[in-house]
Amino acid sequence: MLVVMTNAFADASTEKVRNDKVVVMQVSLAPGEGWALPRDRAGVVVYLDDGSVASTMAEESSAMATQPVKRGDVVFRSTAGGLLKNDGLADLRFVYVEFLGAGRSETWGSAGLAPGYKVLVENQYVRVYDIRFAAGTSEPKHTHHDRVVVCLSGAELEHELPDGRRETSTLKTGEIAWRRGGTHIGHNIGKTDLWVIAIEPK
Repeated sequence: MLVVMTNAFADASTEKVRNDKVVVMQVSLAPGEGWALPRDRAGVVVYLDDGSVASTMAEESSAMATQPVKRGDVVFRSTAGGLLKNDGLADLRFVYVEFLGAGRSETWGSAGLAPGYKVLVENQYVRVYDIRFAAGTSEPKHTHHDRVVVCLSGAELEHELPDGRRETSTLKTGEIAWRRGGTHIGHNIGKTDLWVIAIEPK
């Protein structure tokens, strides 16, 4: 029997970023509501809330798997489309990053990243890593590729650039943005710890 769920794409999603590399949507599902994932392109889901999700890997499939999710969880989705359904009792928000390119076979690993960053996913389409940056601390020089940032806990930052210039960069909790690649030394000059999921398309 085919599982039928609401395609809430038009009503429950907001486009946050669109360029030649990605389309980024923020989705909010009420309990029992579902959302059809784009077909033919791979993507990454970043959960913004704790909850429970039922999912299929293809829209025509009736086999659904239910699992708990936590805020900050990251799941890579293949090009087969599929469905996500909020199987919990409260609203569930997530960010979906759809990759527009064909990807590349090279592996980046943790090359260039600050020592405290944790690589969560890497494949031909993307490198995803978790950034935790305590208030009042600094990071050594490191390099980012062009990326989507999903800010789970905001902070006031200062970046020290290779030419000696300093730039402030405030990220707010809940912010979803496209940031260009670059090299810098980072300083968390605020009073709050930073927590960001960074998604670098290949």
